Amino acid sequence: MEKKINDVLDKLRPFLISEGGDVEFIKYEDGICYIKFIGACEECPLNSFTLDEGIKEALINEIPEIIDVKLV
Repeated sequence: MEKKINDVLDKLRPFLISEGGDVEFIKYEDGICYIKFIGACEECPLNSFTLDEGIKEALINEIPEIIDVKLV
C-alpha cells in the first residue's frame, strides 16, 4: 500500500516542488492515508484546497482502499 500511495504522490510532487513545498507520506491505517506538508506547503493559505482538490482526490480515485486523507 505504501508504494501505491507514494507512486500517486510522486505524480503530484512536481507541482508542489515548483512552489517550494512537498508532501510526505506518514502512514496508512484503516482506510485513511496520513500525510504531512513540508516546505512552503506547510504555511500556504491554500494548502486545504491542495489537500482536498488535489492530493485527496488523486489518492481516493487511484487507490480504492483509501476512504480519506488527513494531515498530521
